[in-house]
This record gives sequence, structure tokens and C-alpha cells, in this order.
Amino acid sequence: MVVFRTLSPMASLLIERFYPDPLRLSAPMLGAIATMAAGAALYSSAMHRSGFGGIGWVFLNIFFAVGDRLLQRLMLAKDQSPVDISKTGITVLNNLEGMLPLLVVMFIKSEFAEIPAAVASLTAGGVAWVVCSCLVGVAISYTGIWAQSLISATSFLVLVNANKFVIIFIEAFCLKTKSLTPIQGVGAIVTILGGVLYGKAREAIEKEARAKQAERQPLVAKKDNCKV
Repeated sequence: MVVFRTLSPMASLLIERFYPDPLRLSAPMLGAIATMAAGAALYSSAMHRSGFGGIGWVFLNIFFAVGDRLLQRLMLAKDQSPVDISKTGITVLNNLEGMLPLLVVMFIKSEFAEIPAAVASLTAGGVAWVVCSCLVGVAISYTGIWAQSLISATSFLVLVNANKFVIIFIEAFCLKTKSLTPIQGVGAIVTILGGVLYGKAREAIEKEARAKQAERQPLVAKKDNCKV
């Protein structure tokens, strides 16, 4: 899962080349993504192998993750094909539509019958944590949509993948809830470094694009002819 998710930006790269405003590529960008994949492979090389029974679910997860990012980029970015819906409206739609499959699964698993007992057993502290969880969930959803409107789908996937390894570092060295082997530590560092390099590569491309746009601007602004 860790290795294949780091390859997901490659799929979005190919598709974003056909967008109204295609994603600009460079060798450093591709090198940064390859660095992330190498770091993830190094990290996972020290993990326990339990077989490949879930490989189909991994690819299904990647398919929906990449599709979600690509559709959001296409419909949110001003330079693509944006829809006339506010970010707040999109956040509400995302969460409401996401509840539909959950309700179906709850019905299949007969979890509706467990709700009264679960609510009755909640303490004041439990209610507070549930409310905080809802607020954080809404904030994550809104900021994710906001970020997707500003950057490409590929950049967003790179950001998500790099964040996972930052979280691993926090768990291992700050919270002390996870232990890493030396190889995993090196793999995590390489992956995070790949994410940083990708950001620098994108920054260089955007600076070059702005410079070319400035060169095309006329030195003297044209004035309308005045009739006497």
C-alpha cells in the first residue's frame, strides 16, 4: 500500500496532460516522484509481508483516490473547467454524499440497533470528543478542497504521500508510539526529501512560466486613439 500509493502521482501526471490547462512537466519533477517511490520501497522492505491477498483492494483504493483528486482539480481550479459552487457548498455535498454508502453498510451490518446504547453510554467528555472530531473533519474537508483548487492533482497526491511519512516520524520520535528500523528511518527521510524536491521543482516551473508571461507583455501600454 505504501509503495503503490507513492506511484499514484504518475497516473495523475498522464491524465492532467489532457486538461484544458495541462500540467507542465520537468525532469526534476519526475526525479522527485521517483525519489519518493524509492524511499517508500526502502521503508516497506523492512515491513512484515502477509501475502498479496489484498493487492486488488490496494489498486481499487488508488483508482478512487486518483479519480477523486483529478475530478476535484478539474471542477475547482479557475484555469480548468470550474463549477459554479462555493467551497462551502462543495464541502457539504462531499460529506452528505459520502454518508450514503456508509448508511448502506450500517444497514447491512445491523449497526443502527447499536446507536441508542452507544449514545446512552456517552459521557460529557465523550460528547466533547465527538463534537471536536466532527469539527476537525469539516475543517480537513474544507481545507482539502481549498488546497485542491490552488494546486494540481499530482501535487496534491505528492503532498498527501509525503505527509504520511511526516506522521510516521512524529509517531516514532515525538509520541514514541511507533518504532522504526534503521532502514525504515532512511526510507522515510528519502520519501520526505522527495516531497520537498517536488515542491521546489514545481516552484521553479511556475517561476519560469511567470517570467515568460512577463516577457510577452508590451513595454508600453497601448492607448485608444482619441478623436478630435
